[in-house]
Amino acid sequence: MVLFLMVSFATAHKFYVSVTNINYSEDDAAFQITSRIFIDDLDKLLKERYWIEAKLATPNESKVADEYIEKYFRTKFLVELDGEPANYTFLGKRYDTDVVICYLEISNVNLSETKTMSVQNEILTDLFDEQKNIVHVKWKENKKSFVLIRENNKGMLNL
Repeated sequence: MVLFLMVSFATAHKFYVSVTNINYSEDDAAFQITSRIFIDDLDKLLKERYWIEAKLATPNESKVADEYIEKYFRTKFLVELDGEPANYTFLGKRYDTDVVICYLEISNVNLSETKTMSVQNEILTDLFDEQKNIVHVKWKENKKSFVLIRENNKGMLNL
């Protein structure tokens, strides 16, 4: 009986996590960003925040889903280079099993003139208290990672 309860508890628990990779491309002089978020979590968020039935990754996906995903990213995901907000382009998304992968890009970055970067990632922290956003930043031969939560949602690094 105890084993049954432990197994039931373990399967009922859900992890709330996203993983964002920010890689500097020397060839493109750009930070290329991919953010992986569970489809069901993002679907729930779009319904609660914007009252749309996005139905992500289904044949009936809302025609405005991308528009609202981009809108949400612009309010919850911020990159600053040398203390100034960096403009990024939302390139789109694709699905991989139970995850939506969002693609963004910060173009025209002269890395030799850029000294600092900060990343503020509040994706889903307004909906799920347990949400953790893992951010990996790679440039040249360097790599830095952050685990960002609601109470500590910003990571900073020297480039």
